[in-house]
Amino acid sequence: MIRNKFFLLIFTCLATILSAQGPAQNWYHLDKSDGYNGISTFRAYKELIKNNPGKTVIVAVIDSGIDAEHEDLKDNMWVNPGEIPGNGVDDDSNGYIDDIHGWNFIGGKNGQNVGPDSYEATRVYASMKYKYDSADPNKLTKEQQKEYKLFIDVKTKVEAERKSAEAAIGRLNAAEEKIMAGFATIESLMTAKNLTYDSLQTLDLSNDQDAAIALKVITQMREQNPEINSVSGAKKLFKDAINEDKQPYINKLEISYNPDFDSRKTIVKDDYANSNERNYGNNDVEGPDALHGTHVAGIIGAVSDNKLGNDGVARNVKLMSVRAVPDGDERDKDVANAIRYAVDNGAQVINMSFGKGYSWDKKVVDEAVKYAAKHDVLLVHAAGNSAMDNDTSDNFPNDDLGKSGFLCKKTKNAKNWIEVGALSYKKEEDMVAGFSNYGKKNVDIFSPGVQIFNTLPDNKYANLQGTSMASPVVAGVAAVLRSQFPSLTAEQVKDIILKSSVKSVQIVKKPGTKGAEKVGFNTLSTTGGEVNLFEAVKLAGSVKGKKKMPKTSNA
Repeated sequence: MIRNKFFLLIFTCLATILSAQGPAQNWYHLDKSDGYNGISTFRAYKELIKNNPGKTVIVAVIDSGIDAEHEDLKDNMWVNPGEIPGNGVDDDSNGYIDDIHGWNFIGGKNGQNVGPDSYEATRVYASMKYKYDSADPNKLTKEQQKEYKLFIDVKTKVEAERKSAEAAIGRLNAAEEKIMAGFATIESLMTAKNLTYDSLQTLDLSNDQDAAIALKVITQMREQNPEINSVSGAKKLFKDAINEDKQPYINKLEISYNPDFDSRKTIVKDDYANSNERNYGNNDVEGPDALHGTHVAGIIGAVSDNKLGNDGVARNVKLMSVRAVPDGDERDKDVANAIRYAVDNGAQVINMSFGKGYSWDKKVVDEAVKYAAKHDVLLVHAAGNSAMDNDTSDNFPNDDLGKSGFLCKKTKNAKNWIEVGALSYKKEEDMVAGFSNYGKKNVDIFSPGVQIFNTLPDNKYANLQGTSMASPVVAGVAAVLRSQFPSLTAEQVKDIILKSSVKSVQIVKKPGTKGAEKVGFNTLSTTGGEVNLFEAVKLAGSVKGKKKMPKTSNA
């Protein structure tokens, strides 16, 4: 059974384990001529790249963590050349002890790790509550009124979510009480009538609704779990099942939407108010749940041609794990430090398959994005899975380098940033993933993101979906370009990827409308195109040595 925590993590980015039925397992590597919206990976290697290994490129994966020992990843994991494993010394003097495969910014020095964490809306509410909960809006300054508006927004959201969770738990408790009463009645009747577990169907429960429902539960459980051979066994199974059903709502109340929950004080123990603090965390780059990050890493750089799982998009790549994404919303301070760590340790491409609707410390992330740009590092980011228009809805982090704060006006966009929406393997009007965010101004390109088969922890593999999967496909393409054409800058790589995208005016179902509204595919992103490795390599080869690339993005 899939745990609710699993859905919350992949949430934070929407990924779902799917059945084996569907497209070819490697569909996203295939070509249009194969009948899929693939990126022509195999064609690019066969016809253009051939046997040229290129230069090794380090790609940082800022995520939930990576299983560095996975059979299909371990040979492609980045290893810090300046660090001696396990000696407890910061050998390369970069501020991080034993950072062999990367660093974990949501862990403590004692080895503990943040698993579940709150949402940013909750943290914003908690930080403003003391200031505005009893405030008279008519007595606030113009600037305070802007902040107060945000406070009311997050307060309304948090309180509504808590109320909804409490109501759900109440309904489940009521159902549990009735069915447990039914179990008690059945056990009593069994004793009185000297009945066996196998003869329960002879009971006449027409006058006892609770017992009748309990008997239906027992019957269903017998069908699904034939090893259960007693009412007490069925009762325990029911109890376990309903407790599992309650857990996500309990998590909402205790963690996700709990203004008093603070993982930093008990686990990370950093000075959270100090945005410029760098040296905290630990070297556990896998963490307690590396499912999401391991899958993302495999899409970028799983070992090729080894008859395991699926090939990564990039073949001469080293994967750096930078853990900053919990089961909940990532924190701006951790994202900023993760970007800086990746840049300082040689990453040329950074994949960021996460996002949220609020940003408490946008300025610190913006400064890290500028730092990456200054050091010629390309950032690739998932557009989000809410079927929303990113031109009208906030999705953080983003390439807007305007004034800091929530209510900033857009003034400048990062030139080293690619925002990625998700494609389905389906054709024509179903080609866009129904969950994908979009935006003519704020989403650059679309990439395969449905039923993507790749690595999971413990040498496992599965299909996942989300813009979380679409982003690393583009990051893999960027890594190939930086490998094969090392003189290209991050900005040039971005422009090549966008300019070489396969354009389409296909009429598609608009995400979030369940097909009720149809629009031109070219209206959903800046390029109106799909990423394509073959076309990108071909274009890069034609402009090799040129100092400037023709601009095609909004940067």
